[in-house]
Amino acid sequence: MSEQTNNWEQGVLEKLAFSAIQEQRRSRRWGIFFKSLTFAYLLIILFLILGWIGHGESGLVSGKHTALIDLEGVIAANNAASADNLIASLQAAFKDRGTQGVILRINSPGGSPVQAGLVNDEIRRLRAMYPKIPLYAVVEDMCASGSYYIAAAADKIYVNKASLVGSIGVLMDGFGFTGTMGKLGVERRLLTAGENKGFMDPFSPRNPKQEAFTKVMLEEIHQQFIDVVKAGRGKRLKESPEIFSGLFWTGQKSIEMGLADEMGSLGSVSRDVIKAENIVDFTTREGFADRLAKRFGAGVASAFQPFSSQSAGITLR
Repeated sequence: MSEQTNNWEQGVLEKLAFSAIQEQRRSRRWGIFFKSLTFAYLLIILFLILGWIGHGESGLVSGKHTALIDLEGVIAANNAASADNLIASLQAAFKDRGTQGVILRINSPGGSPVQAGLVNDEIRRLRAMYPKIPLYAVVEDMCASGSYYIAAAADKIYVNKASLVGSIGVLMDGFGFTGTMGKLGVERRLLTAGENKGFMDPFSPRNPKQEAFTKVMLEEIHQQFIDVVKAGRGKRLKESPEIFSGLFWTGQKSIEMGLADEMGSLGSVSRDVIKAENIVDFTTREGFADRLAKRFGAGVASAFQPFSSQSAGITLR
């Protein structure tokens, strides 16, 4: 009897021990599951905060809406306001079935004539491809030079009375260090194969022939700019000697000169003109990882790049 009792007690203890082990395993599995779920949730929030998850994806948009694209800052190949980013945003906005109209909200001093020209061409192509979808430019603080080059392709340009509009001109800037080098006793040793390979070198004396060549090139690009503005604005443009001189005007004055059409804002144009108050942002924005990579890459490049006579760029601003 004693032996049977011992066996029974041993069996009960084994079952209790086994149950305890199973319970611990279940608890551990549930703990891992909830920790993983919490981590995934926090990771998604982090991605949203840092901008790693894209905005304005057309597949997630439903219903009739006004498509918004922001053009902010300097227009350049490696900036947020690059032709690649703006064109991708425009294409997504026009392709979306719910888009009733596109608003290009502008706050930019200008930038690269090439990047601006690419965007202008794409706007014209998309407007021809989607004739029922209008595109309006809405100017906030500034629409100058290269950004106006882009805005000229819009159906209409809306401004605030205090906006700055215009600056239709081209520049190429740089510095000359020959006087400083002479005071410091520094000698420039530049060896080239090709008469103009050291074109506009900032450490060499001014070259009248090269300056004259540059002036002709700038005038050619300026004329391209003028032609784009005339084609975009048509008879609305009230030409005067100053309008293509590089000057800029307030939004109110720009309407009088035909550079803009009416007063308006993002809200008023979407509500009263496009008749679609629901605004969906299609702007292609850089994520934190992209910005970090570009800054790191730019830092490394600048650390190893010597002064170059080719560093001066032509700018619409």
